[in-house]
Amino acid sequence: MQYALVAYNDEIHRQSAQSLKVSSALIENEIEKMKGFSYRLSTDPYLQSYLYDLRETDDDYEAYLIGVTIKKRLIDLGAFEESVDSIQVYDTADRGYSTGNRVITIDNERLLQYKQETNQRDGGAAWFAPGDQDESFVVSREVNAYPDLSFERLGMIVVRFDMADIVSSFENSLDKKEMRLLIANSNKEIIFPKEITEKDSYLIASTQGTEGYQLVNHGADRYFVTYASADYTNWTYMIASPYSQLFQAVTLVQRTVLSIYLLLFVVLLFLGIRFIKGITNPIEALNRKMKKVQKGGVKEFKEESHIVFSKDEAGQMHENFNKMMNQILSLIEENYKKQLVIKDAEFKTLQAQINPHFLYNTLESINWSAKLGKIKETSRMTTSLGFILRSSLETKDALIPLAEELEIVKHYITIQSYRFQERLRFHSDIPDHLLSCKVPKFSLQPLVENAIKYGVQEIVGVCTISIVAVQEGRNTIISVNDDGPGMEQEFIHKLSSGNYRPKGTGLGIRNIDNRLKILFGPAYGIRVISEPGAGTKVVLVIPFEGGTDIVQSSAGR
Repeated sequence: MQYALVAYNDEIHRQSAQSLKVSSALIENEIEKMKGFSYRLSTDPYLQSYLYDLRETDDDYEAYLIGVTIKKRLIDLGAFEESVDSIQVYDTADRGYSTGNRVITIDNERLLQYKQETNQRDGGAAWFAPGDQDESFVVSREVNAYPDLSFERLGMIVVRFDMADIVSSFENSLDKKEMRLLIANSNKEIIFPKEITEKDSYLIASTQGTEGYQLVNHGADRYFVTYASADYTNWTYMIASPYSQLFQAVTLVQRTVLSIYLLLFVVLLFLGIRFIKGITNPIEALNRKMKKVQKGGVKEFKEESHIVFSKDEAGQMHENFNKMMNQILSLIEENYKKQLVIKDAEFKTLQAQINPHFLYNTLESINWSAKLGKIKETSRMTTSLGFILRSSLETKDALIPLAEELEIVKHYITIQSYRFQERLRFHSDIPDHLLSCKVPKFSLQPLVENAIKYGVQEIVGVCTISIVAVQEGRNTIISVNDDGPGMEQEFIHKLSSGNYRPKGTGLGIRNIDNRLKILFGPAYGIRVISEPGAGTKVVLVIPFEGGTDIVQSSAGR
């Protein structure tokens, strides 16, 4: 594009220079004709004789007649020719005789200037640019007597011509292109056109040398300037063309090429992105699969299986990854089944560990009652014990309604109430809609048993044990409370972590917490809240629905 622009600049200059050369030659030729026309007038024998007679006569009337004759002669010589504004003849007394297309009266100051300039030319032509009062170019010449070779001064010829008429044909062609013709003298003073602007003066002043071309910036505008000097008049002819108009075609080509380049760039970018995505998409898809597997979504790694990959290296990576994950899934399912069996065995072991502990304590209470001869109390205790044993032997359902678990607790309280009499008080506060909530069998009875051990047995007075249940969101919160002596935080930590061996042979809170986590997950279990002298609260957290079907089936095996 830069090479084409330089070549176009040279071609524009060549064309402009050629046009300027032809136009300036035509203008110079017309000016030379005007100079020759003034010479013919000054050497015309009739005009010389008329001017000689005017110099010799003192009769005004005779002078008037001679003046009329001079005007007629001027008409014959071409006063009304094209481009000639007027011809004016002055005798030695500065009397003027004018005729032509546009005759004006020349003031004395301007006339004196003509006389002084022509006098210095010794018969040669003097040129005058348009002034404030005269818009025409002027060529003046002295009329000297030559028939007798005396060359005495007879008068002065002033030929006024219109430069606009001479350059009109050339200017018309320039107007179509918004170009402008400027003519300046040797002092770089613009002599054409008459109406000039500060921009025209700036363009003329920017020229260097006798001819050439250059780009000239004037304010926000830019011009392509071609100029040349004429040998005959030593004038500088200039054509100033707006850069935007002259190089409109080049600008259009530039914009077109840039638009094509931009379009090609977008197309290539689109094709490149598609090509790159053809490589990166399979890798990114494989990376997404790996991240899902990393986050635990082992079963979701096939969610993009609908995408068809090519049989290249990336496609083989996907195929091998799918095969590997299928094998891992098979191993996970197999291991899951094994874990269910292990969990079921652990659960039944933990559940079985409750029974000897409870049975030992209850039989001990019945024994004491029998020794004391309390037959009715012994009967009731035996009935309650039978209910509890029957419930523990029924291992079909590990999760039972909360109402059934409360029934076990009440039978246990019946047994213990005969032992502790009025020192033991018990009540429950459970909404009706929570009675159907599923809880692990024998999850509350050991907590009540612990409340008796660490509450009732540790104080002399009355101890109250209560069971309260509420629903919080999707969980059921069951708390076993007692107003006994309370516990130290260090003791609570040992009790919860299993580092403390409780009284008797049971496993207590640690046992129940493990059962809950096996059945429902690590988010559920037991926490102990207690302070010395403020009683103890054991909070049991389970799902409101009692666990999923998998948990139910796993726990019920």
